[in-house]
Amino acid sequence: MEEELRTGKNDTVNDTDDDDPPVLSSRALAALKEFLEEQSQSLANHESLETGGGGGGTGAESDVALVTEDWRLSQFWYDPETARTVAQEVLSLCSDSNYKVACIACPTLYAYLKKIDPNISVQLLEYDERFEQYGSDFTFYDYNQPEDVPLELKHTYQVVVADPPYLSKECLEKVAQTISFLARPQQSYLLLLTGEVQRGRAAELLGLHPCNFQPRHSTKLGNEFRLFTNYDPGERLGGWELEK
Repeated sequence: MEEELRTGKNDTVNDTDDDDPPVLSSRALAALKEFLEEQSQSLANHESLETGGGGGGTGAESDVALVTEDWRLSQFWYDPETARTVAQEVLSLCSDSNYKVACIACPTLYAYLKKIDPNISVQLLEYDERFEQYGSDFTFYDYNQPEDVPLELKHTYQVVVADPPYLSKECLEKVAQTISFLARPQQSYLLLLTGEVQRGRAAELLGLHPCNFQPRHSTKLGNEFRLFTNYDPGERLGGWELEK
C-alpha cells in the first residue's frame, strides 16, 4: 500500500498540467484512509497503556491496551474477551496466594492478569525488550534457546501459559522444552494458545487437549487458533472438545 502511494501508480490525473495539484484515485484514497486509521489505532493503544489502560472501571471490566504490535516479531494481541477469559481461567487455577504463573510470549495475558489481580505472582518471558517496563516480572526469552533462562525459574510454576510466536514444528518443540523447564514436575497446569494445525504436536509433546473455547485476536488472522490444556476445565472454557 505504501509503495503504491509513493509511486502514484495510475493514480494522478491531468498529467499534462504541472500546475494542478495531484488527485488520488478512489483506490488510493481508500488505501490512504485505511493506513491513517491503523496509525491512529496504534497511537491510541500506546497512549492507553501509558495512562493505565482505559482509566476507571474494575480490572475485569475495563480493557487493557498494549504497546503497538510488531508484526516483524509475529505479535498479535488477543481481543479483550479472549484476554479476560484466559486470565480468569488462570486465576481460577491459583488456589492460594503462593501460586506462581509463567506467561511465555503472551504479554496480553500478563497485562490482564495484573490488571485483575495486581498481587498475582506472574513472570513474563518475552523476546520484545519493550516489556522491560514490567521490571522484575520480565525475563528476556528467545525460543531458539529454550532453556537459556535464569536457573531459579526452573520447576517453579504451578501454571504455565504459552503462545509460541510461530506455527512451525521447531518452534513448538522448543517452547515445549521451556514449558517443561518452568513447570513443577507434579500438579502443574499447562495452557497453550496456538494454531489448530498444532493439535497433534500439542498432544504428542505435552499431552494437551483442545478446549471448545476458541481464542481470537484484535487483528483478524487467517489461521484458526485454539486453546489446549493438560487438564479438563469442566464447564469453564467450554470444556474439552470431544474427539472427532
